[in-house]
Amino acid sequence: MAKHVGVKLPDDLVEVLKSGKTVGVLATFSEKGLPHTTPIQCLYPKGLESILLTINKDHTGYHNMVWQKKVMLNFLDEGNVAYSVLGRAGVVRAPSQVHPLMNVVRIDIIDIKSDRSVLSRVTNGVRWEYTSPEAQELSEALMNELKDLSKTL
Repeated sequence: MAKHVGVKLPDDLVEVLKSGKTVGVLATFSEKGLPHTTPIQCLYPKGLESILLTINKDHTGYHNMVWQKKVMLNFLDEGNVAYSVLGRAGVVRAPSQVHPLMNVVRIDIIDIKSDRSVLSRVTNGVRWEYTSPEAQELSEALMNELKDLSKTL
């Protein structure tokens, strides 16, 4: 059963976001009203009321969020982390200092709901691995950029 959490990130979600090992599913809508989802792995909390993320500037999800602003991020991870975050997107750096095709977006939180079930619990979230050493280097550099920005924005 969904439960309203508020506008501040709960401690367990902050921890998984800071770990750099979780994946959020970004949900957007096109100008024609078509839904679009995509996994996002470079996410970092900006205080308790915003989330920073990186996304390719040519990605459909990026174009949708620039047009519409409202987005939803869904998180499932170990420790029964199960949240949906409604937010308003704004580009804070284009392009990223790390890669010319990546842009940094801040999601200001409008509302958070807990999606924990009374019938089951999340024991493992989405698991992933890097596709190459270069991909790992890029992802780690992007995460470091988000960490730095979280302190200065």
